[in-house]
Amino acid sequence: MTTRKENSVNLENEQALGNDCPFIFALSLMGKRWKPAILWKMTEGFYRFGEFKREIPQISEKMLTQHLRELEVDGLITRTIYPEMPPRVEYALTKLGLSLQPVLEQLNSWGKVAKKIKNNI
Repeated sequence: MTTRKENSVNLENEQALGNDCPFIFALSLMGKRWKPAILWKMTEGFYRFGEFKREIPQISEKMLTQHLRELEVDGLITRTIYPEMPPRVEYALTKLGLSLQPVLEQLNSWGKVAKKIKNNI
């Protein structure tokens, strides 16, 4: 989740909405611009950092690193470090992350339809 100042009104609102509304809680876990794309790619299997960069070239290394850390803290992905030279790090969906797959598939399908409708307006 996003780090906010402890006395921030935004933090209070975020916490209240997250506690009261399952929909807002779910979006807080997978929200932001790049998180759904990262999660969508991971439904295919484990990924390494460089693979994310090739698959989602528009994301900066800083944002990718930040989102991967947040997804790990939120329990949606695991990070495995292999003791090799150079070290190899792989990211995979947890059981909780895998439970998002049907939602991500529906969102992808809806996005295709919405894009066609929007292009015809």
